[in-house]
Parts: sequence; structure tokens; C-alpha cells
Amino acid sequence: MERCDGRTPGDLRPVKIHRQYTKFAAGSVLMELGDTKVLVTTTIEDRTPRHVPDNVGWLTAEYALLPSSTHERAPRERVKVSGRTHEIQRLIGRSLRACVDLTKIGERTLTIDADVIQADGGTRTASITAGYISLVDALRQLHTQGLISEIPIISPIAAISVGVLNGTPILDLNYEEDVMAEVDANLVMNAQGEIMEFQATSEKAPLSREGLDHLLDFGAQGIQRLLKLQEEALEELLQPC
Repeated sequence: MERCDGRTPGDLRPVKIHRQYTKFAAGSVLMELGDTKVLVTTTIEDRTPRHVPDNVGWLTAEYALLPSSTHERAPRERVKVSGRTHEIQRLIGRSLRACVDLTKIGERTLTIDADVIQADGGTRTASITAGYISLVDALRQLHTQGLISEIPIISPIAAISVGVLNGTPILDLNYEEDVMAEVDANLVMNAQGEIMEFQATSEKAPLSREGLDHLLDFGAQGIQRLLKLQEEALEELLQPC
């Protein structure tokens, strides 16, 4: 099966990762996944919400589609976020909290801001994959400043979309494929192959147990490729400001 953009079913879209993309955030990444472009930053505050125990840190996330990121202008959510935005923010926050030991960062809040510059499918998974890199850079800054004794990453994580189109499992759906897919799913997985999140919807046809296992295996292969790209990006030496 050849897809609308010429890829085979198991191909990722071209991935580009630009670290330290902005000047003031502790961590910042512009990630391009095909025509999807997401800017993710991590900021640090020396305080935590009231529900967090003493001597423990917190991580939260915000997500937004910029007005011109889609075919029609997306209005800014100034007062109340939509249900979709709220669900995506919670997914990003849960996923990234699972990869860091918050007991080792002190009473600090790490805020992950994911702003979609251009949306062509997979924005939430790109936000998580880029968010991990941004988070590591922020933790490295705290460590370099002597504010934490180690970089408390439990395990790297990445996320990818998988689905079924015309009866064929495919990896990393763009918008056109997402709209047409019989099954659409998002997978978040760590470097040990453990599943942090799996969200699947059978839009037009039920998914068998065998089909589910196939999608998970397919997704795991894509996750491993993204984890390798994350590792390469984080090993790259960047020029100091």
C-alpha cells in the first residue's frame, strides 16, 4: 500500500528537531513531523500547587493551536479551554510526569507549553516527543546550576499515532489519513517498551484483538525510531549563548 504522501505503511514522516529554539525558556524544542510543526518549551518556577506534598516537585502542561495553524483560523482560547484541549493537556502532563522522579527536583513546578504552529495530524504525540527533550534540557540546566544533584529521568518516552486505513495498519497518520482511518490511536511508550498511554478509537470498523496487538507492535517500532532521534538530538553539542 502506498500512502497519499508516498510513504509505505511503516514509515514515519520526515522528523526535524531543533533544540534551544527560544532564548528564555529553560528548555525549548521546535519539532517538525512532516508538515506538523510544534514549539514546546519548559519553564521552571520555585513553587508548587497546594495539592503537592512538601519537598516534592510538580509538572504540568498546556497546549494550544495557534490561530493560523489549521486551514481555518483557530480562535484563541482566552478564558476557557475546549474539552479537546483540556484532554490533550492532561495527556501531555501525565505522560511526562511518568518519566521524571519529581521527588528529586525540590519544590519546583515544571510547565510544559506546547504550541502548534502548523497542524497536519499527530500534534499531541509530537508535543510529548518534543516535550521530553525540552524537559531534559530544563533538568540539565537545574543540574548545571547546582540546584539538583542529578538529572532524575526514570526513562525516556516518546509518542506516535497508529491506525488502520483501508484495512492496512499505518504509522504516523497525517491529517488526511486521520480523517479517513477506520481506526485511530495514540501510543505513548518508554524505552523499556512499557505503555504509558494508549488511546484508540474504532471510527468506522471494529478492531480485533489480533489487530490491536499488531497496532501496538507497529507503534513500538515507530517509538524506537523516535527514541533514537531524541537521543541523537540530546547528544548534539550546541553553541552557548
